[in-house]
Amino acid sequence: MKNKSPATAKVRPVPAEKLHPGNPHRGRYDFTQLIAASPELAAFISINPYGDESIDFANPAAVRALNRALLIQYYGIQGWDIPARYLCPPIPGRADYLHYLADLLAEGGVVPTGVRVLDIGTGANCIYPLLGHRTFGWQFVGSDIDPAALENAQRILDANPDLSGAIELRLQRSQQAIFNGVVKPGETFDLTLCNPPFHGSLAEANLGTQQKWKNLGKSASLNFGGQGAELWCSGGEEAFVCRMIAESAQVNCLWHSSLISKASSLPGIYRALKNAAVQEVRTVDMAQGQKKSRFVAWTFRDASQRRDWFINGAL
Repeated sequence: MKNKSPATAKVRPVPAEKLHPGNPHRGRYDFTQLIAASPELAAFISINPYGDESIDFANPAAVRALNRALLIQYYGIQGWDIPARYLCPPIPGRADYLHYLADLLAEGGVVPTGVRVLDIGTGANCIYPLLGHRTFGWQFVGSDIDPAALENAQRILDANPDLSGAIELRLQRSQQAIFNGVVKPGETFDLTLCNPPFHGSLAEANLGTQQKWKNLGKSASLNFGGQGAELWCSGGEEAFVCRMIAESAQVNCLWHSSLISKASSLPGIYRALKNAAVQEVRTVDMAQGQKKSRFVAWTFRDASQRRDWFINGAL
């Protein structure tokens, strides 16, 4: 590995905003520790234009190797991998969502124990259950409409036997349903979360992928950005989340939530929440470097019911 003289290195831009204070991935990656945790990562390390050790984030093999190292070092997860062309999640951003959800459950106090979570669209990567259980001890049900994705997620769980009682996977057999067919009669959750497909069509998804690779100066043929159901559905994220809101009224749950990629989706989602007569809505802004995102959370429980939820059991 060749070092670049500091005199020729570019000046690193200062991120506009930072991750959640509790997120362990704040700051730059410590590649010495990551390589110690997962030696295969060393083959992908190079010096970037700022004179720092880094990887080529346009190389899917490099990103998967980085994720494996992060999961081993910070979460003790072994054997993590995803099939080619499935969504490879940015772990710092995924962890941020969970930390802000923990704040939501804490309501300004202590994060409760024994939390049970439904992850809608858990994917082949199973990232939210893995991070959520290791960080907070939460129990998860992960649902998905893709049997191959669930098979891969199960392989990850099988490689970590201690997770067998903490994470359950369920197949959603209906393309039109979200909770229906997954949540069992009488079942209770403290929290639901979702990273919805945000494009409205395959053509829109392909255009977004091409723009992403153009920004990286790479060929779009290198796409490793996700399968169809991970990236798009009819009506995009707004339609998906509005269906989720309508169905959520029938689920015994404290807080529902979903990531929202596009700010333009928010007005329609707020209208759906008003029509559903929810008790409270929270919109939480997040950021990783220059990239901004958000999630919307809603509850059908009033303030008194929320205070008593973990004291008296689900109401």
